[in-house]
Amino acid sequence: MSEQQSAPEQLAAGKSQGGAGATYKVVLFEFENFQGCKAEFSAECKDVTGKGLEKVGSVIVESGPWVGYDRHGFTGEQFILEKGEYPRWDTWTNSQNSYSILSLRPLKVDSAEHKLHLYENPGFTGRKMEIIDDDVPSLWGHGFQDRVASVKAFNGTWVGYMYPGYRGRQFIFERGEFKHWNDWEAPAPQIQSVRRVRDMQWHKRGCFIVPDPDPAPGPRPKPDPAPAPPAPPATAGAS
Repeated sequence: MSEQQSAPEQLAAGKSQGGAGATYKVVLFEFENFQGCKAEFSAECKDVTGKGLEKVGSVIVESGPWVGYDRHGFTGEQFILEKGEYPRWDTWTNSQNSYSILSLRPLKVDSAEHKLHLYENPGFTGRKMEIIDDDVPSLWGHGFQDRVASVKAFNGTWVGYMYPGYRGRQFIFERGEFKHWNDWEAPAPQIQSVRRVRDMQWHKRGCFIVPDPDPAPGPRPKPDPAPAPPAPPATAGAS
């Protein structure tokens, strides 16, 4: 009988090659601002220190997306790495619990459509929230609580966050079923914001873009001048 795989190994197995024709490339640097020793990767790596890196201080994702982990063997805290440059650790995480990357793998993005179900209790029970082709910066703002104990990802790849506004610890959801928060390496059943992971295959920019703030209102146009009052009627002269 074959040895049973752990949940992180099941997530990694068969999900690291992306869609048809997908290519991946990421460059890790030892120090901040892309300095020091570097190592390039085009496939998963269970231990980046085996490539001559004592630590990771900055990252450039040339094509992706990727997920990094703060422990060896695709375990521990997760960091979503989409196409772009990450000059220091606080550009790929703001949880402040961990900033090291010791393993990483490509993320499978298998669909341009996105559909996700969030459940209040383990085993897909309790209240349910369905999200289709949308990003949700606050579950509370959509009438759902912050307790998420099981998840079904029907289409696309998603990343959940412990706090609103895409902040805090990150949790990756590739297509599949997650019956318990232990399946996504969470310390508690808490998710307060969720967004889609984009890919260059379907999305031109290939990464999450923070929406621009609404432009400041311009000066109001001056009102039309009030019309002049009519002239008083002429009075008849004395006879």
